[in-house]
Amino acid sequence: MRTQVAIVGAGPSGLLLGQLLHKAGIDAVIVERVTGDYVLGRIRAGILEQVCIDLMDEAGVGARMHKEGLIHGGIEMLFDGKRHRVDMNKLTGGKNVMVYGQTELTRDLMDARAAAGLTTVYEAQNVAVHDFDSAKPWVTYEKDGQQHRIDCDFIAGCDGFHGVCRASAPRSAIKEYEKVYPFGWLGLLSDTPPVNDELIYVNSPRGFALCSQRSKTRSRYYLQVPLTDHVEDWSDDAFWQELKLRLDEEARAKLVTGPSLEKSIAPLRSFVTEPLRFGRMFLAGDAGHIVPPTGAKGLNLAATDVKYLFDAIVEFYKDKSEAGIDDYSRKCLARIWRAERFSWWFTQLMHRFPDDGPITAKFQSAELDYLMNSEAGLKTIAENYVGLPLDFGG
Repeated sequence: MRTQVAIVGAGPSGLLLGQLLHKAGIDAVIVERVTGDYVLGRIRAGILEQVCIDLMDEAGVGARMHKEGLIHGGIEMLFDGKRHRVDMNKLTGGKNVMVYGQTELTRDLMDARAAAGLTTVYEAQNVAVHDFDSAKPWVTYEKDGQQHRIDCDFIAGCDGFHGVCRASAPRSAIKEYEKVYPFGWLGLLSDTPPVNDELIYVNSPRGFALCSQRSKTRSRYYLQVPLTDHVEDWSDDAFWQELKLRLDEEARAKLVTGPSLEKSIAPLRSFVTEPLRFGRMFLAGDAGHIVPPTGAKGLNLAATDVKYLFDAIVEFYKDKSEAGIDDYSRKCLARIWRAERFSWWFTQLMHRFPDDGPITAKFQSAELDYLMNSEAGLKTIAENYVGLPLDFGG
């Protein structure tokens, strides 16, 4: 098989890149090691920045997102038993975020790809990348006992943290930065109305909590839990009781509980790979970086990677220029490190760490009190949360 771009990974970043390339008349084949149903079964992010919304529109798959997504112009911060609102729309000159589940975004991209008759190979085993340091890279995989080869001009590594693309980069040419946090997020999805119109971020003596949502009838809640905890340790009733203990009285009174549709524990880490380009292979999304979910940056950073990579590939074919390709890693990393810093800072601010003494909780309360009572402090949170403009630092 011959194509222009071989995309490894059929998650949102791979599918979005594939759809954008298709709209631009550039051929791409996607290979994915698991099934499409498995990809859709991943319960992940739900907050979209403008960059992600704009890319979905550019890819021609934004109709359902605009119909069903919920525009949010602020978030609420709960600490010391009281809630404070961050008016992001006012503080950023009219910017908002959209609540639209990653599962739904992925479904929209899958449906569009299927409708266009584009090639996606699911359950591709033993995927390997070859000669990406040359002008003629290629990808191999096994399917139904047969060996297959894809010759291409570029390889897009959109295969996640545990994927083959980053693992195939020469160790002498790659540097990795990582911080693993000493707790996880226990998430529960339920068909219950959200407890609040906007998200509530909770700094509690019992640990962090987040009241999020996917729609007006589906809620997503999170609790900070020790890394030693397992999902089996938490019944639905135990989850709801613990969440109530971390909320304020008004939220406790409004909370509607119900059976969980899904429960899982996600570890938290900050991780960055440098560089993100290795010859004709490019890393995008979780293959190159991971952020703690506190700042809602993971999917949006992946979308930014896709935007830069798409523009660079189009420039290569249309203008015969490699300027965008050469600058891909630098432009991505400028945004990635800013998002990593915000997510790390926000995580430090809102969570209880095992080794913290009582003084740390006092520091957190004092900093939160300053932030909520300072226009500069509020603006810092708002600007980072809604996302930096694409040309910021790029």
